[in-house]
Amino acid sequence: MDDIGSTGFETRVRGTLISIVITNYNGKHFLEDCLSSIASQTFQDYETILVDNASRDGSVAFVKERYPWVRIVENTENFGFAGGTNTGIRAAKGEYVLSLNNDTRLEPDFLEEMFTAIETDDNVGTVAPRMLLMDGRINATGMCISRSGAAWNRGMFEKDVGQYDRPEQMIGACAGAALYRRELFEDIGLFDEDFFLYHEDVDLSFRAFLAGWDCLYWPKAVVWHVNSGTLGFESNNCVYYGNRNIIWFVFKSYPGWLLISSLPWIVGRNVGVVGYYLLRGKFRVALKAKLDAVFMISRMGKKGRNLQIKRNKNDIKMMVNTWANIPCEK
Repeated sequence: MDDIGSTGFETRVRGTLISIVITNYNGKHFLEDCLSSIASQTFQDYETILVDNASRDGSVAFVKERYPWVRIVENTENFGFAGGTNTGIRAAKGEYVLSLNNDTRLEPDFLEEMFTAIETDDNVGTVAPRMLLMDGRINATGMCISRSGAAWNRGMFEKDVGQYDRPEQMIGACAGAALYRRELFEDIGLFDEDFFLYHEDVDLSFRAFLAGWDCLYWPKAVVWHVNSGTLGFESNNCVYYGNRNIIWFVFKSYPGWLLISSLPWIVGRNVGVVGYYLLRGKFRVALKAKLDAVFMISRMGKKGRNLQIKRNKNDIKMMVNTWANIPCEK
């Protein structure tokens, strides 16, 4: 599902500005660094919600013992990143919601900087931080989207030499660490739970962009990220969900004129990538992903009928890149 749902949000508690939502699945070995960095924040007006997707590694017991200030929501099964994060968003009491991967570590002024950024303008619905890999290279400085439906983190794997030191508008943010205005979810809905893993943040970002919300990249907010720490880079799950959801995304969230004009790029990339994964020993997984995506295209198309489109064609064309050649990442 991609709407708020019948339960909606809990009533905001006076004085709670930011709700941090961490979705966890067997990530106990990451939680100490992540939660300790939250406890060290200079900005104190926040709550922390850990949504556990039926972990079997003792994550819940560990957090209850070591971090009793964390509010834990236990799911009875693994609902993926989309479903898990939505569970936390629905329970959130803050004006803003920070989605956060469990394999991250925040700089002490991270929340303070993210709050400063989202307060710059009421139309800023999302803030993208400077996300760095543990070796100091760039993980993300905002999101980019191509006509084929492929999306990538700007600056991925580049050495950070100040090339992205300026705040600027982006089309979206990696949900591994992104701050969202509560009103954005009330306006366009939550993450699409059919996506389960991967591209759910791309879909949300693009829907928000079309609906007129801005995403602001804020380089002073720094977060460190293991990158695919839970699933593993180019794991079968990464390949499957990434390759399935890229097709669902364009048929669901591209306006009709953009979808039709982009078909050569969409078809070309999705055919070509199967050959790429043949060389990587992932042919069967990639092929299954494409076939499963095709069987659900009509369902995704029906969802797209409810799109809010407040941007004009020129604005959309300016923000959608022509080409992209990137692997599955998160």
